[in-house]
Amino acid sequence: MVKILGSLLAGLLITMSAWAAVDVNSATQSELEAVKGIGPAKAKAIVEYRQKNGAFKDMDALTGVKGFGKASVAKLKGELSVGAARPGVGKK
Repeated sequence: MVKILGSLLAGLLITMSAWAAVDVNSATQSELEAVKGIGPAKAKAIVEYRQKNGAFKDMDALTGVKGFGKASVAKLKGELSVGAARPGVGKK
């Protein structure tokens, strides 16, 4: 019984994390790479842009990142979110 409940809980947590949008202001490069449509180069570009320019104010600010146009940002809106930057992330 305990194994069954543990398996159900683990499955629920995995499913819930799949539904959660990835925050571009706090995600690591590997977390960004896990988003369909973002490969290593785009993930790295997001992190570098954020470090140089500070936190993204909204999703449209992603168009300032190399490799992102209005169409690609529109496709990713359901997968990404823009939250507050976590301490230590953003402008140096």
